Amino acid sequence: MGGTKGNGRRQPSLAQLRAFAAVAEHLHFRDAAAAIGMSQPALSGAVSALEEVLGVTLLERTTRKVLLSPAGERLAVRARAVLNEVGALLEEAEAVRAPFTGALRLGVIPTVAPYLLPAVLNLVHDRYPDLDLQVHEEQTASLLDGLTSGRLDLLLLAVPLQVPGVTELPLFDEDFVLVTPLDHWLGGRDGIPRQALRELNLLLLDEGHCLRDQALDICREVGREDADVTTTAAGLSTLVQLVAGGLGVTLLPRTALKVETSRSNQLLTGYFADPAPTRRIAFAMRTGTARGAEYEELAGALREALRPLPVRVLGSGV
Repeated sequence: MGGTKGNGRRQPSLAQLRAFAAVAEHLHFRDAAAAIGMSQPALSGAVSALEEVLGVTLLERTTRKVLLSPAGERLAVRARAVLNEVGALLEEAEAVRAPFTGALRLGVIPTVAPYLLPAVLNLVHDRYPDLDLQVHEEQTASLLDGLTSGRLDLLLLAVPLQVPGVTELPLFDEDFVLVTPLDHWLGGRDGIPRQALRELNLLLLDEGHCLRDQALDICREVGREDADVTTTAAGLSTLVQLVAGGLGVTLLPRTALKVETSRSNQLLTGYFADPAPTRRIAFAMRTGTARGAEYEELAGALREALRPLPVRVLGSGV
């Protein structure tokens, strides 16, 4: 049941708002019910009760699908905002009660996860044993959506993001290296000029990976405009195997080099002349989050843990 104001007017309950927000997101009662762990009849009843409390029709129900009414479109935004604020309140209470306890939902991009997660997991296990770390590997756009919607708490990814409401905590810079087949003329060389990328058959990751965009940016910086890519891969492991098979060359971040090239003896690594192309990896959090001090401390601890890796660890003020 909804609560009441001082003037006797009923107010919606959080359960009703949560049910409506889920239906607004999924536009499907069964999927929405599964997403929030509620039975379908209970969810339908909660949305109907919310419509009664508010005195407006939120959904247009047909036999095939569910659509938001014009009022539903407007109020779905408000409902999500209320639920986000309630989540922030609970998060703040948890942070005040006991820092580094409870769940931490960490989102990580695929070109970072396999290479940095061992350090992250060891750090959390040794230093923050009461922290329930939950890891989600997704591409950047999905991670940012999860952060801003409250589905995720903290991200580990390549920056800059330049997203309003998101604060970056820089961790380190790392160079890119050139991975080639054994018979390639640049294989094993040092001091490779960036301009060499103009003429190479460069293999890249699929659309949506930030590493693909970074590689294309590097190519544009040296005057390569065509950037035609005939072969792509969903992950770095496949990309490196394509290189070993002689289909072309690729760029790898230094943190990925040991893991990915150890699987084949048909590869050589070339190193660029200074300044080498680089990427920056950082934590990203919601600006003003109640757990901001925790995340800054975690970032500082992780910087120290990463010093043995082939990266340039950054200070907190970078």
